Amino acid sequence: MQRIALHTRLKPGREGEYDTVHRVIPAELDSALRAAGVRSWRIWRDGRDLFHLVEVEDYQRMRHELRDHPANVPWQARMAELLEVEDDYSGADSGLRLVWELP
Repeated sequence: MQRIALHTRLKPGREGEYDTVHRVIPAELDSALRAAGVRSWRIWRDGRDLFHLVEVEDYQRMRHELRDHPANVPWQARMAELLEVEDDYSGADSGLRLVWELP
């Protein structure tokens, strides 16, 4: 199991809209995430900065499986309206580098 930390940033003024959109995740997206090996996905927001913690079997495989998934494509299009940098699902990223952890 991998724990992946991510950082994204909202466009100015989109904070409330982002929170509203995330109140209910579409059931088909929930199913797609779980089928792709996601066990947990938490998001914290500080102003426009978003911090994600993803627990997933294989992050790169998950990104590959979801890139063109019919439940994920419209969700990513919606997120692109809200985020400063659109996620292209190229699969080249590996999340934030872990600097320190209390064992």
